[in-house]
Amino acid sequence: MIAITQRFLLALTLMAFCVASVQADPEDDLQQYVDENTQRLVSQLNAERGLYESDPEAFYQNMEDALEGFVDFRRIAARVMGRYARQATPEQRDEFVVRFKRSLFDSYAQALMSADNFEIKVKGATINPSNDNRASVGMEVITATGNRHSVTYSMYRRGEGSDWLMENVIVEGVNIGLSFRDRFTQEMEANRGQVEVVIDGWSDAVKSLNLEDEVNKS
Repeated sequence: MIAITQRFLLALTLMAFCVASVQADPEDDLQQYVDENTQRLVSQLNAERGLYESDPEAFYQNMEDALEGFVDFRRIAARVMGRYARQATPEQRDEFVVRFKRSLFDSYAQALMSADNFEIKVKGATINPSNDNRASVGMEVITATGNRHSVTYSMYRRGEGSDWLMENVIVEGVNIGLSFRDRFTQEMEANRGQVEVVIDGWSDAVKSLNLEDEVNKS
């Protein structure tokens, strides 16, 4: 398996989270809409490559504006916290959503500054035949050197006519959401169930997460 850097892996995760919502039902419409939004958002973020260094708060705000109403970060963060979300206060859950997003934004910005150009191709969309409120979309990320990485992300909607939203991503067969949840559990056990300590240290926990090893051995 071709090696893939930790920062680039996390960048792929964020790019998946950056995909906008869509109300179209047919799979070809879903694929086309995802492709259009993926290319638009990658172009926008590449254009802001230097903003992270010169004005990180402006970069964060631009990311928030781009993703507002499109990504259910609260749902994703709650899944990462798993059973520990129930013992956290509402304020702590809110804080984790903020820190979870920031950790992804930071990883994406750092990857942009160090990575060569790459392209993304949306390969196809599949709506779950047993639940038409669930779908998966397959992508291929091609680096400047020609390396190819497969990415599949899961989307859901609350009901017919509702927006499609991102809820998970799989990179080279590795379930990123599950890996994040496992890491949160490990941090909780290491810190004797102190939720606030784990939340405060989440950025460092993500940096030490061995997603790259999991991808390369998958």
